Amino acid sequence: MRRMALSVLLALSTILAGCFSNGESLVEEEAIDNIWTQYVLIDDQQHEDPRPFTTVDLNTNQSTNMSWAVFDASKGGNCCEHYLATTIEGQILNIGGEYPVWSLDRGHSWDTYIPGVLPALGQCVTAVPTNPGQEGLGEGSIVQATNGDIISMSWYPYAGGDLKLDKFYAILYDESEDEWKWCYNRITEPFYDRSWQVEVIGPIQSSMGSGDWASIVVSNFWHQSLNAGGQISVDGLNYYPFQFPDRSGGDPEVELDLDFTEAGLSPYYDVNKPHKEMRAFPVPSGGLLFPSYYDNGNAAYMDTSLSWNELYVQFPSEYCQIDSAGIIHCVKNSGTSFTHYMSNDGAVNWTNYTYELSNQSTQIEEWEFQANGELDLFVLNVRYQSSTGPDVDTVYHVRGYSEDMSPDTLTYIGQGDLDSTSGAGNDIRFDFASLAILNDGGVVVAYHDSTDPDPLFAVEMMIPEY
Repeated sequence: MRRMALSVLLALSTILAGCFSNGESLVEEEAIDNIWTQYVLIDDQQHEDPRPFTTVDLNTNQSTNMSWAVFDASKGGNCCEHYLATTIEGQILNIGGEYPVWSLDRGHSWDTYIPGVLPALGQCVTAVPTNPGQEGLGEGSIVQATNGDIISMSWYPYAGGDLKLDKFYAILYDESEDEWKWCYNRITEPFYDRSWQVEVIGPIQSSMGSGDWASIVVSNFWHQSLNAGGQISVDGLNYYPFQFPDRSGGDPEVELDLDFTEAGLSPYYDVNKPHKEMRAFPVPSGGLLFPSYYDNGNAAYMDTSLSWNELYVQFPSEYCQIDSAGIIHCVKNSGTSFTHYMSNDGAVNWTNYTYELSNQSTQIEEWEFQANGELDLFVLNVRYQSSTGPDVDTVYHVRGYSEDMSPDTLTYIGQGDLDSTSGAGNDIRFDFASLAILNDGGVVVAYHDSTDPDPLFAVEMMIPEY
């Protein structure tokens, strides 16, 4: 019954497809076999706001409409962004605003954690999370660690009353205790701006303590402008300032075997990828790697004692991830093209594929990528400025990248009818791309169009059978 309904839907949508709201069009081609015959509706339960988004089969140039469930800022976002992630259990996580928000059932129901009882740990102190009249300004980051914990933080700008002090709240889900905890950290400098967060693979033995992992949180402002460092924790609650090494080098040299293709990595490596602007990825044997960090192109490596080292390995980009298959992915943007690099031998040899965007793309606004080794799925999300005026949100799917790196579909997310710019002071803001992959292969992606004053996010509902 479901298959029959889906076939009818696809047939009708293919007849109506071919014209995009952003002004681009497709010429339909006759084909007996096409990719759509492989797709099923993954979720039988109706969502409140399902929307059809145009998807192109890049092998046949045919297009059709695919169903996505759409959610607004009330599901964890704020005025300008969403910070999306997923867990190996299939949760959708969002901390675009003050608190972590999550769904266990592909967005049909949502829950949130609001700090309440303060844990009696370390330097945690009592403080009111928000300031009256300033609600909605909080923003944070979130990621599932490789032991099942969920590490997150929230930055509250101007929450200190007349003093206008930034406040840093660590928020942790302890998987072993099935409990959320929080901690207000007093720091000497303002955190200033959205954070990027990443796990340092343990076990950690350091001067500041030990733990299964460490967590690094870096301010978008300080990281990109001053390279001044950020905050680090071994318990996910108590954070302390740290500094990045000098880019000119001088740190101890280290040798690492980065070939994990035969290691059988856990599925956590498919979800613990930080936002690309963290410019780092966890190393399964322990530690954290910053590709292309030093001026000479070498990588910076934080080991399990939380000390800095220089790794004499050249990566094709500073934006990289290792998936559960042990494959290293890096993506490099140049103008309006993207090159996806892939290594299955520990960054010794690389294969690549270059994405040439529509000839109507004039500038890249935001972008993000993610790979899932268990599903053999790579996704590239690009928001570009169109020559016709509005910004256009797109998602490329590469299914079976271990055999073929070329994308099989391109989806236009939303209406593509809104021109927005990142940064404070702009009337219409979409500050950064955000992307995640569910354990069933569905994509979760942020976008912005004229149907809502704030950015939205969408959950893919129709996917190929695995």
